[in-house]
Amino acid sequence: MQHLLDWPRTVTRAWTDAAAALTGIDQAHPAPRLAPTPRATVSREGTASLYRFVRPEGVPSASAVPVLLVPSLINRWYVLDLRAGASVVEALAAAGLDTWLLDWGIPEDEDRHRSWTDVLDRLRRAVRRVKRETGAARVALMGYCMGGTLASIHAALFPDDIAALIDLAGPIDFAKGGMLARMVDPRWFDADAIADAGNVAPTQMQAGFVALRPTLEAAKWVGQPDLIGDRAAQDAFRALDTWASDNIPFPGDAYRTYIRELYQGNALVRRAHRVRDRVADLSQIKAPTLAIVASRDQICPAPAACALLDHVGTKDVETLRVPGGHVGAVVGGRAAREMYPALIAWLRARL
Repeated sequence: MQHLLDWPRTVTRAWTDAAAALTGIDQAHPAPRLAPTPRATVSREGTASLYRFVRPEGVPSASAVPVLLVPSLINRWYVLDLRAGASVVEALAAAGLDTWLLDWGIPEDEDRHRSWTDVLDRLRRAVRRVKRETGAARVALMGYCMGGTLASIHAALFPDDIAALIDLAGPIDFAKGGMLARMVDPRWFDADAIADAGNVAPTQMQAGFVALRPTLEAAKWVGQPDLIGDRAAQDAFRALDTWASDNIPFPGDAYRTYIRELYQGNALVRRAHRVRDRVADLSQIKAPTLAIVASRDQICPAPAACALLDHVGTKDVETLRVPGGHVGAVVGGRAAREMYPALIAWLRARL
């Protein structure tokens, strides 16, 4: 009889637990800490910040060559330091590498006129600051997503700066860009009309990503009741969902160039992309080059990133293929077990 009397309370508790899982909020536990790796802010410029991460106590330096991470211009940087155990930054620092990161910050309305060249100039100044602070003659440059494109362009323009180049899921040959490339085909996509309106809102860009996998959002929530009672899985979901919802605008003028010259014109592999009257010629890159590609990446299909290795001027090239999608390959469980160690081993062999 007692279990019948307790039935309403039991059902209520079950629905409360399910609702907590479905919303990604477990009332019994605090939210996972994002961007947990200790860091110092070395410099600020406008909305941007340059960070230097602290190696764990007792970990000796593995190399005098610093590693500068370049995130995408349109996503928050902390996907590279998402949470403990799912952090490229944490793994590099724990391996004894002097790890830096350029945080682009959040553009304001007045940043609508920030050009693609302005963005590359800011990266150039960050590289120079890292070299000055460390005394290193060269840096290892690693870019994720659009950051991989930017890092590759910088390496082509200033090859003497670069000790090693890593493109982590960043498009190079935009003709191989899959559905996103087709979406912005100039026959039906007017980049000027969008850029003329100012900064491109995150919702506008997210609409394109959602169109790649229209059912992904629903599928994400359908599976959440399975996470009830699994604290680690809940933390992973909540951290990633927080980051995925924390999007930032794309400066209008930079967006114009990115779409028109790179996506629509494929100027980088045609040696037609100019920055301050200089051609960004990928064949000028002489440093060891690694392309990291994800097996289910629909934002940057593997051929779009691997194309870098066909155009650089070094024979020390390698492709690291990892399981997962564009984001999961960076912060997923297998990324920590497989991708991070392989990346660190590659760097240690060359720095």
